[in-house]
Amino acid sequence: MTSPDAAALDRLLKERHSCRAFLPQAVPRAIQEEILRTAQRTGSWCNSQAWQVTIASGAAVERFRQAMVQAESSGQRTGGDFPFPAEYKGVYLERRRDCGFGLYNAVGVPRGDKAGYARQTLENFRLFGAPHVAILTSEPGLGVYGAVDVGGYVQVLMLAMQAHGVGSIAQAALAGHSGLAKSLLGVPQERLMVCGISFGYEDKDHIANSYRLGRADISEAVTWVED
Repeated sequence: MTSPDAAALDRLLKERHSCRAFLPQAVPRAIQEEILRTAQRTGSWCNSQAWQVTIASGAAVERFRQAMVQAESSGQRTGGDFPFPAEYKGVYLERRRDCGFGLYNAVGVPRGDKAGYARQTLENFRLFGAPHVAILTSEPGLGVYGAVDVGGYVQVLMLAMQAHGVGSIAQAALAGHSGLAKSLLGVPQERLMVCGISFGYEDKDHIANSYRLGRADISEAVTWVED
């Protein structure tokens, strides 16, 4: 028999998805703080808790949104603090394509429409209309393990948001403008930006939120060694 706690966790994981259209309604600060207190329980290397979270709302998020759109539109991407994947091959390329084409099909961008691809890509920098964005950075001296800790925090944070009825999307795209993002929000430049998370209440009627992606069977990810 599955325990109630396990069933609740499984339900949250199945319901959570990358939200790509938000309502303008802000998430009350009290709910944000409750979500953040839950996420703060994330396990980390030597309990170092490498993450720092900077959240922009109100006028600050609008300034951030406008500056990021302008930078991306003008081709001013200067690169992130971590290298992006050099190449996707095999099953990883297949999954990436499934993700992209699933979104394009949902929003009515036909295959091969490069202008349509560019318009949809720019929505990342508009934060998909979200009323809040969080920038997550790690302590540079902790190296890759600090970044791994932030990655674990991201997953717990988004699950906590889901539990409170708050939609979210983790965005590596924003880290392509890490220097600008940090300067806009007063984050020390020496910290390493892992990603951004746009969040708010989901616009459930928007077509961008109408598609879902599956997950591989555990047989594709797990190897048992017993003898």
